Amino acid sequence: QAQAGWLQHDFGHLSVFSKSRWNHWVHKFVIGHLKGAPASWWNHLHNQHHAKPNCFRKDPDVNMHPLFFALGKTLSVELGVQKKKFMPYNHQHKYFFIIGPPALVPLYFQWYIFYFAVQRKQWVDLAWMLSFYIRFFLTYFPFLGVKGTLGLHLLVRFIESNWFVWVTQMNHIPMHIDYDKNVDWFSTQLQATCNVHQSWFNDWFSGHLNFQIEHHLFPTMPRHNYWK
Repeated sequence: QAQAGWLQHDFGHLSVFSKSRWNHWVHKFVIGHLKGAPASWWNHLHNQHHAKPNCFRKDPDVNMHPLFFALGKTLSVELGVQKKKFMPYNHQHKYFFIIGPPALVPLYFQWYIFYFAVQRKQWVDLAWMLSFYIRFFLTYFPFLGVKGTLGLHLLVRFIESNWFVWVTQMNHIPMHIDYDKNVDWFSTQLQATCNVHQSWFNDWFSGHLNFQIEHHLFPTMPRHNYWK
């Protein structure tokens, strides 16, 4: 599921086929049938992220501030001045591993993707999603029963969520996070991204998103060329 996530990311960025519509078609299949999520939802969120990375209230990936975490020096100081105590932020490095990685995909994403598809009447995406769950159930129900199949699905999502959050946070969250200052596009991309050491394992584990700087500057570039 994690590797299918990096694969759908490639198609979503139109970086596989030379014709955009081919990428869009296969993207719907990979994220819908292989992962059970709507392509329209991913496009909606991810396009905002690439337009304004690490810009508070414009990048949906940093919307966890200040509900669960205090992000970035500027926003954290603002919280301190306002004396807003939503959470014991001085302990966030301890509870991050309890709230963030384990909960994002199996709890929040799991219900929100269906809400998104129905609310926006994305019926084609919803059909692809349902095909994933039908296939998953038919595959494992004869061996595991209802409880076992649901338990397996939850376990897969739990592991995938930890994997996904580790990769997506390590190349953005350490960087500058602030309100949108209307800085030029090139500078905005650079100040919000960082790379992680290249190795065979890191390239595979992160879907080559350890080259986050290159990805944000050239989002349609095929990932195997980032290192160049």
